[in-house]
Amino acid sequence: MEDEPSVREVIRNMLSDVGYTVLEAGGAEDARKIVRVGEAPISLLLTDVVMPDANGRLLADELVSLRPAMKVLYMSGYTDDTVIRHGGLQPGLVFIQKPFSRDALTKKIRELLDDPGAFPTRDVRHSRKR
Repeated sequence: MEDEPSVREVIRNMLSDVGYTVLEAGGAEDARKIVRVGEAPISLLLTDVVMPDANGRLLADELVSLRPAMKVLYMSGYTDDTVIRHGGLQPGLVFIQKPFSRDALTKKIRELLDDPGAFPTRDVRHSRKR
């Protein structure tokens, strides 16, 4: 879920190029429709934290309540400390800072999907840009 069409396209291409099936949402309502209507499993929600029509964390909580097995990876162009302080993310949630490379994104996604102990909206790991 990314509100900026050009960023959404780049991310879709990054993930499609490595074999992921991508369902795109440009905002909160699009994401709700995809999660409510779709019958296929959704393994991961990649969501921007700050969007014009929603708070990414609150929306992720809502969507995970509909798909409890879905894990969440948060992204933002703001620094992780700023996102935690002002974007409503708690320390420990899985976060990647934009801009990111395809390798960084796919590595973060693979780690999250492969971790049987990762909870959908809270995770003990938190990436920090050093």
